[in-house]
Amino acid sequence: MSDYAVVNPATGETLRDYPTITDEELQQAITAASAAHEEWSRKAPVADRAALIARVAALHTERREQLAEIAVREMGKTYEQALGEVDFAAAIYQYYADNGEAFSADEPIELSDGTGSAFIRRAPLGVLLGIMPWNFPYYQVARFVGPNVVNGNTILLKHAPQCPESALAIAQIFDDAEAELGAHDSVYVNIFATNEQIATVIADPRVQGVSVTGSERAGSAVAELAGKHLKKVVLELGGSDPF
Repeated sequence: MSDYAVVNPATGETLRDYPTITDEELQQAITAASAAHEEWSRKAPVADRAALIARVAALHTERREQLAEIAVREMGKTYEQALGEVDFAAAIYQYYADNGEAFSADEPIELSDGTGSAFIRRAPLGVLLGIMPWNFPYYQVARFVGPNVVNGNTILLKHAPQCPESALAIAQIFDDAEAELGAHDSVYVNIFATNEQIATVIADPRVQGVSVTGSERAGSAVAELAGKHLKKVVLELGGSDPF
């Protein structure tokens, strides 16, 4: 059985398995995300990247019932809670679409003495890896992906093994938005990867950073790998409380 499966929360019955990515497919995914950064994200105006995220927001709203039904089936949320999460995710994407240009603008620095000028410039890093938890399958992705795509980064996203349908639904939204707006088709790439494969991703020189929301055990393992390979890392750690 694959690590990625839809399991009935009430009975524990496996409803459907999803194949784990092969090592060759994983390398193709990293290559695609890197190409998306080099060929589109780092060259496209902020307005174009914001437009992509705005379309992602709109598609979440258009497909809110379908997305909510998936969350109910995968993790046992009530339908109303699932709808609320989808709407919240759409609002997060729209917030960064609306404010991305202002957030990305150069910020002048007032000099305390002397002549000349100085400013802060926010530049993209490249390919980022996100490792996301099961309890908020749409919200957690939105808060990581929205600002980073607007800023010019591209995304490899490993969702929790319990959330394969949510993961695929999000990937489809990005695929559709990319196609509609003429963006590169790999700004966002979903990967059903094992923990061992994730170690390979973190070690890859094309991957510039990693963000993980999950257990302290997962965070410790990721932090160790990120430190070993001198990768930027963001950790949001906790227990197994669904709230």
